[in-house]
Amino acid sequence: MPISSGTRLGPYEILTPLGAGGMGEVYRARDTRLGREVAIKVLPEALSSDSGRLRRFEKEAQSASALNHPNIVTVYDIGSSGATSYMAMELVEGVTLRQLLADGSLPQKKLLAVAVQVAEGLAKAHGAGIVHRDLKPENVMVTRDGFAKILDFGLAKLTQPENSSGGTQAATVSGGTEPGMVVGTVSYMSPEQTLGKPLDFRSDQFSFGSMLYEMVTGKKAFARATGPETMTAILREEPEPLATTMPATPVPLRWVVERCLAKDPEERYASTRDLARDLGRLRDGISEASASGAFAAAAGAAPSAFSTKRVATTALALIAGATLGVFATRKGPPPVADYRAVTYRRGTIGQARFAPDGQTIVYGAEWEGKPTQLFSTRADSTETAPLPLPSAFLSAISSAGKLAVALNRNSGPTLAEVSLAGGAPREILEGVAFADWAPDGRGLAVIRRWQLEFPIGKVLGTPAKGAALAFPRFSPDGTQIAAIERVRGDNEESSVVVFDVATGRKRTVSSGWGFAAGLAWHPRTGEIWFSPRDVEPGSVLMLCAVSPSSGKTRVIARPPGVTLVQDIARDGRVLLRVDDWHESATYGRVGSAAETNLSWLDFSRVMDISDDGNALLLEEGGRGGGARGSIYLRRSDGSPATRLGDGKPLALSPDGKWVIAVPGTTPDRVLVIPTGAGQSKVLRKENTRYAPAAVWMPDGRRFLFLARTGDGPWRVYLQELSGETSRPFAPEGFGIGGPVSPDGKVALLNDTNHKWFLYPVEGGEARPIPLDPDVIDVLRWDASGRGLFVLKEAPPGVEIWRFDVSSGRQEKVAAVGPSDPTGTNGIDTVYLTPDGKTYAYSVMRQLSTLFVVTGLR
Repeated sequence: MPISSGTRLGPYEILTPLGAGGMGEVYRARDTRLGREVAIKVLPEALSSDSGRLRRFEKEAQSASALNHPNIVTVYDIGSSGATSYMAMELVEGVTLRQLLADGSLPQKKLLAVAVQVAEGLAKAHGAGIVHRDLKPENVMVTRDGFAKILDFGLAKLTQPENSSGGTQAATVSGGTEPGMVVGTVSYMSPEQTLGKPLDFRSDQFSFGSMLYEMVTGKKAFARATGPETMTAILREEPEPLATTMPATPVPLRWVVERCLAKDPEERYASTRDLARDLGRLRDGISEASASGAFAAAAGAAPSAFSTKRVATTALALIAGATLGVFATRKGPPPVADYRAVTYRRGTIGQARFAPDGQTIVYGAEWEGKPTQLFSTRADSTETAPLPLPSAFLSAISSAGKLAVALNRNSGPTLAEVSLAGGAPREILEGVAFADWAPDGRGLAVIRRWQLEFPIGKVLGTPAKGAALAFPRFSPDGTQIAAIERVRGDNEESSVVVFDVATGRKRTVSSGWGFAAGLAWHPRTGEIWFSPRDVEPGSVLMLCAVSPSSGKTRVIARPPGVTLVQDIARDGRVLLRVDDWHESATYGRVGSAAETNLSWLDFSRVMDISDDGNALLLEEGGRGGGARGSIYLRRSDGSPATRLGDGKPLALSPDGKWVIAVPGTTPDRVLVIPTGAGQSKVLRKENTRYAPAAVWMPDGRRFLFLARTGDGPWRVYLQELSGETSRPFAPEGFGIGGPVSPDGKVALLNDTNHKWFLYPVEGGEARPIPLDPDVIDVLRWDASGRGLFVLKEAPPGVEIWRFDVSSGRQEKVAAVGPSDPTGTNGIDTVYLTPDGKTYAYSVMRQLSTLFVVTGLR
């Protein structure tokens, strides 16, 4: 029943009706507390009277209210007045996108302006883990000033009739997000949505693609006479190509629409932020081309079919040029670089190279968790094809089209060569992971035993003491070979070095980097491009160039992802690999298939689990894990994590009240941090460096830690929590292998050969534990103190076994690992409770995308 003007709903006074919304009626109202006007959505009785659905709605609305973004309508408040439930939202003066589309397609400039804003709003929501599930033109408002705002984020849905103003093709179905429940508006559903499958952010991308198609053509992408026919079209058919219906549509825009409308979610964007960036670059590029007069020329009358075709081609070329950032005659600042993705699947990419034609790209990848395979694509195509070759990693491509690949062998990587056209690889040399062809294609430079050989068998250059070489690349004239030199150990440092092919003389041309990878010579400038990371915490790989003659180093770009240069074409186009790294914390119970993701930021590493299994100790990092060094405690019930401080956490005390940690940058002290009220303790010994290894004694008043004084050996020490001076605990040569036995009598130690020993706490001889060779780690003692929980590999996860110390008997306890192995390379850390019933683990996931970039300089 409509609500009359003057009615009070909590602090809001109803002014005038605004019409029907996605669910319920919407009114203009005045907030009597703040004196501002708001939009009030009155929820339907069916929702208000169902306590379960109302609770779910309130939870989702609370999540949506946290989305502070200019392109998302802000939710201010939810409440009830009597039997009426309502939501207070930002009042937007404008029209819906549906109303804008009433007269057909949108002008290109306005289309892109609206599309970019909607994509940016979606990216914000998806980044917060919120999926809209009912994106359609009715749920996008455009203000008089041209600002686009998305409505109805996170709302439960209710069946609504089709309106008469050209609205939805069919109804919005009520319900939550349970598998099997179809939620959304039929014309804009994704294929997985029509089947009632669980949805993620890529479903919204499909809905957005349907809207984008309609904005370009003025017609729905999958319009049919009935809802079931529309669903069938979404599942099995493709919309009429934009190249046919709207041939003037810029090719990059067609690519975006086609990618969003891919039936398989894996073929859509891996991140909605990338989708927004692609549209933003297209919008900016077309605006510049428009300003240059290209569109005016294209729109002018032409005297003949030939000149018409030439003008249209010129306009399209200028549009593409704007998109690619190539303006040879433009004055002013340099063009903005354009990143064009050439891979779209989900997984990890190894090395990639341009083929001799400059258009074909060859790369190795592990897509969807499958073994590594070589693929080829073209810089001007979205299609990719596997090469008829065995599993291998790409190392290099010669000027004659011959591939140097690293084959997977039990003895390690084996260098082989094979034609790009196919055939059986010819094995050349074992133990080679990095190689490059000489420019004439007649020889290979390889790195074996961390030394540079050229030709194979002749050591041309050696690294500095304690360092290793990687990523060799010939200069275009073949007279020099550049490589990355990495110093391993306590203080990692990377440099770019150059070897003279004739003499073997080595020069360091850029140094002082915390890490560096990827290498390519620029054929025009003669610079060496590489991907380093600063020494400072929180930095990620960027793109830099160094002049080999002067040593002058400059930063080219700092993209948001982990960026590794792969190759540079003769015309200056750059092949980049951009990685998205995440580490997640997973919690589960033995015997249950259900697991809980307890990650807090995007780089959550489990460092311990409480004895009762109710809390996880997490080390958190920022974007890409570069900013490690934050300590959090998170409860297994999923409640918000508690930040305890800075540093690298090592162990949680048996009573859960204290955390041992070391600083994340300079580990010159031990930190003992309270999980509740209390003051942190700092334990320090002069000229001592502390390793990230410590365990508590069962009494919770003492702990063992690993440290070294000066240049002396690493050694295990015993420390009283009271702060008394620490004392050596075990002989030199031992490290901390795991927790102390429950009775506090035996410590678990290991040595440099990865062997485990039992060592009496009161002193005595270390006794070896006869573990199987396939045991990769020892987790802890069981609650009885008679058995050890150990780990064995079982890709893509691990198996937990119990080893009886007295009898040597073993029994399998559980197999744990990610249900989706895509982009993973095994489990990083595993922790188990003493009763063997609750576990937690961390897994790193690397998802890669190849880009051909134009305009970098």
